[in-house]
Amino acid sequence: MQQFAQFVFWLSALALAYTYLFYPFLMWLLARGQRFRHEQYVFDDPDLPVVSVLMAAHNEERVIGEKLYSLTQQEYPPEKLRLYVGSDGSTDRTNDLVAQAFDIHFPLLHAHFSLFQERRGKPPVINDLAALAKADFERIYSGKTAPAHLFVLTDASVMLEPHTLYRLARHFKDDRIGAVDTHIRSKGLRQRGISRSEQQYLSAEVRLKYWESLAWGQMMGPFGGCYALRADLFEPIPPRSLVDDFWLVFRALERGYWAINDLEAVCYEVATHRMKDEYRRKKRIAAGSFQNLSRFWRWVLPITRLGFGFFSHKVLRWFGGFFLAFMFLSAGYLAFSDLFYRVVFVGMLAGAGVAFGWYFLQKPLSLPTNKWLQNVAYFLAMNVALIDGFLKWVRGIRNDTWQRTSRE
Repeated sequence: MQQFAQFVFWLSALALAYTYLFYPFLMWLLARGQRFRHEQYVFDDPDLPVVSVLMAAHNEERVIGEKLYSLTQQEYPPEKLRLYVGSDGSTDRTNDLVAQAFDIHFPLLHAHFSLFQERRGKPPVINDLAALAKADFERIYSGKTAPAHLFVLTDASVMLEPHTLYRLARHFKDDRIGAVDTHIRSKGLRQRGISRSEQQYLSAEVRLKYWESLAWGQMMGPFGGCYALRADLFEPIPPRSLVDDFWLVFRALERGYWAINDLEAVCYEVATHRMKDEYRRKKRIAAGSFQNLSRFWRWVLPITRLGFGFFSHKVLRWFGGFFLAFMFLSAGYLAFSDLFYRVVFVGMLAGAGVAFGWYFLQKPLSLPTNKWLQNVAYFLAMNVALIDGFLKWVRGIRNDTWQRTSRE
């Protein structure tokens, strides 16, 4: 029994070290000295693709005006830019603000606002908008030589820099490119709360996806806040999907297309500060991740480049909470007979207790900030959310509606 406990401990430790340290280091080595060498559209190229921006919104009155304004500032040929917004049963001022913005800012652009009274969730809204955008494109270019057609799927809370759409679209001159992700940066960071820890994690993920892009053109999923996809690669998102962006891009990878991250296609999103808000979001993402694992499980076993990246970057991360739990339980069992594991067990217990205690007592007791304890509390909480999300998936995902994450 002790040998089995030791095996579980070290296997779990190795899995965590591999997915968070060794695999990123391998991608850095493979990407070192590389750059994108595929063909790209120049800024004034007459063959630039038609871009259809798809956006689902539910009670986004705090950000929808700024988002629509950021789209009016895009330095992209207006005759090749379309906007499709779908209100998913909004009950605040979202509908009025969108209608007002359309009247003021989009009179000369092709813009369409779909008002859905019944709340159904993001995937059904995006499916409807995509079908509408495809129908419009086919009608406009019927009998003509049609340019490439791209979908840019974006969230209402994500603001685009003026060159973002062009920097996404330029890569699609190469027929191998199926999807391009943006570089989302956080704004409004604070010393207290989890915003800086979340930003560090996101920055590390951006770098890793960029290295994957350079190494072999197989970025393991976009961040979802804003990314481009060839319109003819879009498939109706399955019902009750919680992480539709990963599903869409991975389907493109399955079909042999490349998916890359462009660090120059910059967007901004206000940071999350409260642990409970980010925990709820991570739990939902985790449930959707295990949902996608059940759909793409066949790629875990084959020894292919796609399967290797999927297993190394995603699958092992999704089970990170279980690996931590296995390490803690096996060390606790071995602590009765081995000094090394006794030290490890006490260290894990004390580290978690101090980190969470400091985090939750920091504000009431006016404790000084400590980025190391903040990062430990964030890392542990997000891995617990992975376990919680797994249980949510096991119990069954009944709907795909979402609750807007609080971002101040």
